[in-house]
Amino acid sequence: MNILVAEDDIHLGKLIVHMLKKNEYHVEWVTNGEDAYEAALARDFDILILDWMMPGQNGLDVCRRLRNGGCSQAILMLTAKDAVQDRISGLDAGADDYLVKPFEIDELLARLRALSRRNFAPIVEEKVVLFDIVLNRTSYKVNSSKREIQLTPREFQLFDLLVRNKGQVLPRETILDRIWGIDADVSAKTVDATVKLLRKKLGKLTKKEVIESVRGVGYRLEN
Repeated sequence: MNILVAEDDIHLGKLIVHMLKKNEYHVEWVTNGEDAYEAALARDFDILILDWMMPGQNGLDVCRRLRNGGCSQAILMLTAKDAVQDRISGLDAGADDYLVKPFEIDELLARLRALSRRNFAPIVEEKVVLFDIVLNRTSYKVNSSKREIQLTPREFQLFDLLVRNKGQVLPRETILDRIWGIDADVSAKTVDATVKLLRKKLGKLTKKEVIESVRGVGYRLEN
């Protein structure tokens, strides 16, 4: 697996690179946002690890630029920011996961394993039409007859999971396990934040509120 590490802390960067190589990952390391952006465009990485606070461009800006350009690789954000609004900002920029500093290397490896399971899962070649929305599992796109929206891989997976289980209530715990993986250390608040962002984007395609909240349980896609 090929991984790009963008981290300006030399000590932490060396440690991450050493441990990833020890676990048989192929790693490229850069120390600023501009180099991270150019490397992500120039080479075929499976996962991008971006530090939030980097010189030149911060990781959030790099993530947003890559997503706006159609990048679909899994992105893990490293950050010292642990406020709920900061997490929402990271997800809204297109990050699939975040890891708060300081962290244990074992947790980083667990997050990468979870992302790799999601990233390499085969996509069934088919389209699903729901209300005014078309979900294309082949091209990883969601659109209506008039426009297309850009979903992060995590948002696309969540919407696809709800579509596959249309009419059924999916508990937050089930969504966490299916989308983030059993190794991921995330909470129900992460599910809520991702649903909020997904609803906002789907609202650009249809006036109908397609994702229903089931109080105290989880979410359901309306029939």
